[in-house]
Amino acid sequence: MLAYILRRLWQMLPTMLGVILLVFFLFNWVGGDPAYILAGKMSNPEQIANIRAQLGTDQPYYVQLWIFIKQIATFNFGASWSTGETVSHVIMTRLGPSLTVLIPLTILETLFAVALALVIAFMRGSIIDRTVMIACTVGMSISILVYIILFQYWFAYKLSLFPVQGWGDSFWQNLFHYSTLPILIGLVVSIAPSLRLYRTFVLDEVNQDYVRTARAKGLSEKRILWVHVLRNAAIPIITNVMSNLPALLIGAFLIERFFSIPGIGREVILAVERSDFPVIKAITVYVAAATMLFNLLTDLMYQAVDPRVQLK
Repeated sequence: MLAYILRRLWQMLPTMLGVILLVFFLFNWVGGDPAYILAGKMSNPEQIANIRAQLGTDQPYYVQLWIFIKQIATFNFGASWSTGETVSHVIMTRLGPSLTVLIPLTILETLFAVALALVIAFMRGSIIDRTVMIACTVGMSISILVYIILFQYWFAYKLSLFPVQGWGDSFWQNLFHYSTLPILIGLVVSIAPSLRLYRTFVLDEVNQDYVRTARAKGLSEKRILWVHVLRNAAIPIITNVMSNLPALLIGAFLIERFFSIPGIGREVILAVERSDFPVIKAITVYVAAATMLFNLLTDLMYQAVDPRVQLK
């Protein structure tokens, strides 16, 4: 397994280099001259030349690319153009609030969706199955903005069960006080598509030969679903969960924005609004790296779930 991990890490280098080149050329050719952004409207050629010298953008492209690679390797992208914080500090301080919401949300969504998918698959073709699928389709058709507004109005404003927005310094207070309503909204929004997808995975396994063999041997339907079917359906479920994890960091920006959660998603939106290139470049590169590492972790989890999977 160690040889497989080392080989996969080695194979990530060309992909990572491609991401670095793409980000570098996009921001240098499409993003425009950062000196004009930093100098503002009231600027002169001397100020612009001085800013270019400070940023290194007056150097040849290969020198700028090498500086960019060193920034990635040393986790030092300089300071944010809008706030003056170091980019590494911005990422580290915003990552915690995002994970406080997203980790419990991912765990709850996966557990509920898998359990419901098995139950619905057990009653496949029944009126309950069809009703749940129709409810999932309706739920998926409603924008997350509607859920946020309704839940904030009823549960936070009318019933005063949760705070409308805010964030504190205590982890447990943030987890059980400020994050509860955002997690509930995320669960309601995400469980419908996950349930439909996992139900399909389960039904694909239900029709396999080994299930008919297990039934012929007299095993109960409950044991067949929760032991044999779930184990084989776990591989596509793991693939779906792990592939969505990096995107969740950025995709949760609406929840973070409406609930004033100082997370990565909210920071990306603020950085885009302010044209804060160092923050945008850093988050883009590290999300790409996280995606590749999660893909490696997914392959390792395959073998843990099903020993028949060989890592070669």
